[in-house]
Amino acid sequence: DRNAYSVPSRLIGEQVEARLYMDTVEVWYGQRKVEQMPRLRGRRKHRVDYRHIIDWLVRKPGAFEHYRYRDELFPTSRFRMAFDLLQEKLGLLHGSKEYLKILELAAKDSEVKVDDILRDRLEKADGEITAQEIEALLGLNGGKAVRDVQVAAVDLELFDQLCDAPEVLQ
Repeated sequence: DRNAYSVPSRLIGEQVEARLYMDTVEVWYGQRKVEQMPRLRGRRKHRVDYRHIIDWLVRKPGAFEHYRYRDELFPTSRFRMAFDLLQEKLGLLHGSKEYLKILELAAKDSEVKVDDILRDRLEKADGEITAQEIEALLGLNGGKAVRDVQVAAVDLELFDQLCDAPEVLQ
């Protein structure tokens, strides 16, 4: 209805079906619903979810500078402040690349956690922000969360006793 919606980057170049309902828009691909989002009211509006396109932008960071809906790629004002700081310190290209890595961490792990880390880093006097530092503060290792899981050993003799026990209920 003359509005723009984003879809996951894996669907770039694919033909999808959009089903418009009173309050929602459903996106179908290959007989499966792949996305559901609130319907925009009016015309010439857009709804771009950075999670949909971050993989594509990380691979092609040069496209970020002239992306039509670039303002949608700043989930909060702190993300915008971090982007401005990175561009000031690293320059246009390297600042954009670093920002996209940070945005990718927000998409893959937690936008709220990354936003909290950005708040803390922006409040400090040095204001140094790097994707590597944020990744370390998130407790990620190679993009995977570090979790120590310990599983207690199961005593299988208990199962043998259950199987050998006479039936109580008949």
